[in-house]
Amino acid sequence: MRISLIQTDIVWADKKANLRSTESTLQSLYQQTDLAVLPEMFTTGFCTDRLELAETMDDETVQKLKLWATRYQMAICGSFIVRENDKMFNRAFFVFPNGEMKTADKRHLFFVGGEHRYFSAGNDRMIVNYRGFNICVLICYDVRFPVWSRNRNNEYDLLIYMASFPHVRMQAWDALLKARAIENLSFVCGVNRVGVDGNNIPYSGHSVLLDFKGNELMSYPEYEIGAETCEISTEELVRFREKYAFWKDADEFEIKL
Repeated sequence: MRISLIQTDIVWADKKANLRSTESTLQSLYQQTDLAVLPEMFTTGFCTDRLELAETMDDETVQKLKLWATRYQMAICGSFIVRENDKMFNRAFFVFPNGEMKTADKRHLFFVGGEHRYFSAGNDRMIVNYRGFNICVLICYDVRFPVWSRNRNNEYDLLIYMASFPHVRMQAWDALLKARAIENLSFVCGVNRVGVDGNNIPYSGHSVLLDFKGNELMSYPEYEIGAETCEISTEELVRFREKYAFWKDADEFEIKL
């Protein structure tokens, strides 16, 4: 499977501009990729207190995502702000090339940024099957919580985090992604934004694709904008899991929701 990491400078609170730039990038990837991964809140930036930016599942962003997926024949993954039943969610999505969409809401809300004051937490993890991969899709702050990310009985092969992870904590981002890959015997994709947001917080990216040993398969220089593509396969992963079946010794547990 060919996977593209889209590291971009999100225009603060400007959905129209971000939708235009996203479409241009996806168009450039036509026939070059199978899965395009966008950063967290790709249409707005991490605008936790701008409730007027929220959309329903019938509004423009969802319509465009489904159109792009079918037009450019690729899956698209990311997150955006959703309003549903008088509640706000930071919603992850996975759109298949046929326009089908799966969603799940961010579990761990970033209290330092005030996300918990405006958004409701999700209770479900999203795992989809696509091109022979079982893919788990999580959002940003979730990377700090290994129990929520835990790969029990090899239920997924690729773990994706879309993020707005600031430059000041890049050392943590790099280390946490590598830890999640090693402990879960899984490929890990972390896609982060670059630039400076409306709160003057700088982001340097560090988007990366790791293998199941924590080795870098693809990464970006700091602050670079781009859409880089890498091909991954489950064959070597399956062999490694069979030879080093660490997952068989994992602890059993339940998560209280």
